[in-house]
Amino acid sequence: MTATIANHGPDDEGTWIGGPAALGHHRLAIIDIQGGRQPRMLQEDGRPDLVLVYTGETYNYRELRQQLAGLVHRMNTNSDTEVVLHRPRE
Repeated sequence: MTATIANHGPDDEGTWIGGPAALGHHRLAIIDIQGGRQPRMLQEDGRPDLVLVYTGETYNYRELRQQLAGLVHRMNTNSDTEVVLHRPRE
């Protein structure tokens, strides 16, 4: 599955399979080289609550990270992908 998108990024690749769904990603590492791997999972109780892959960059992720810091979110990386997963919940 991910071989067809290998040209999107030479730095890393990842897959996630859960039941009938599968996500794959190839990465050009720009932000948080070590911690920005995808698919990125937000887990509670050892099970993934949300799983995300995306192409692009969240330019205001530092500001969003500061906003989330005052809430109950605990960040484990410095990646913009993690900020997207930890969006404020209603």
